[in-house]
Amino acid sequence: MLDQIPGKEKVYLSADIVSPADDPSEFIEDAYTPEFLNSIKMSGIPNHELALKVGAPVMCMRNIDQKAGLCNGTRLQITQMGVIEAKIIFGGKVGTVCAIPRMVISPSDNKMPFKLNRRQFPISVCFGMTINKTQGQTLSKVGLYLKKLVFFHGQLYVVVSRVTNKKGLKVLCCDNDENYTNKTTNVVYKEVLHRL
Repeated sequence: MLDQIPGKEKVYLSADIVSPADDPSEFIEDAYTPEFLNSIKMSGIPNHELALKVGAPVMCMRNIDQKAGLCNGTRLQITQMGVIEAKIIFGGKVGTVCAIPRMVISPSDNKMPFKLNRRQFPISVCFGMTINKTQGQTLSKVGLYLKKLVFFHGQLYVVVSRVTNKKGLKVLCCDNDENYTNKTTNVVYKEVLHRL
């Protein structure tokens, strides 16, 4: 998708370091080569390589400056590279241009025998997003791809209720055999509603 945007692409690389987890006796620093650390992809932290172009849509992955509107989930559009600047394209601060700083980000997953500290811009290119990231947003157009059934209580309602007009909603559903279908199930756990 990024190739469809005119202009020159720039790739920003992270600086990755490790520190021992809870038990330093199990920590072997030489085992964590830069290539290994750079290859780690985890939810909640930006990738080692961040390819951007002016005009690319991105999503903020951290709360940077709530007063300026730079919160986790804020959608922006890149306006300048080098020192990255982006214009907010959703929410109460639409049109505000903000500088995006590099930050040291660590995953919250503590199953690894070390703590990864990745210094990178806390953004990710965002041509699409998960249902959970759409919560609280109002969108004029929503394309929903349901390769599998929605399986959490109320998830289908959340995403369908984000669009301002039913003409702006397009849904592509697949059944369990991955054949296209024109129906899906809105999962509702009645026991959740029992005591309301």
